[in-house]
Amino acid sequence: QVQLVESGGGLVQAGGSLRLFCAASGRIFSINAMGWYRQAPGKQRELVASITSGGMTNYADSVKGRFTISRDNAKSTMYLQMNSLKPEDTAVYYCSYAAITDWSTGPRDYWGQGTQVTVSS
Repeated sequence: QVQLVESGGGLVQAGGSLRLFCAASGRIFSINAMGWYRQAPGKQRELVASITSGGMTNYADSVKGRFTISRDNAKSTMYLQMNSLKPEDTAVYYCSYAAITDWSTGPRDYWGQGTQVTVSS
């Protein structure tokens, strides 16, 4: 069974930085896309950034120029460097992998439990 665990969240002042980590455990044959999502209280979960197996990235307009997503395929690990944080970035951040753990079924999505990021003004 694949498990994703996020870490690196916390409380930071506006303008500060945090680096989130997502690590996977379990048998994984291949990881296609990886992504960071966030959900603020009373709001729907939204995509923050994604990265393909080839390294192509995509960002929400609200974080472009401030956040950087990266991955280490050898370690099945993903990162999110968050700079110039704003109070509106406050949310629970989730990582997600589209991973193949069984060649007969193809990729499926796996999710972490989330890590809280709070940005004070």
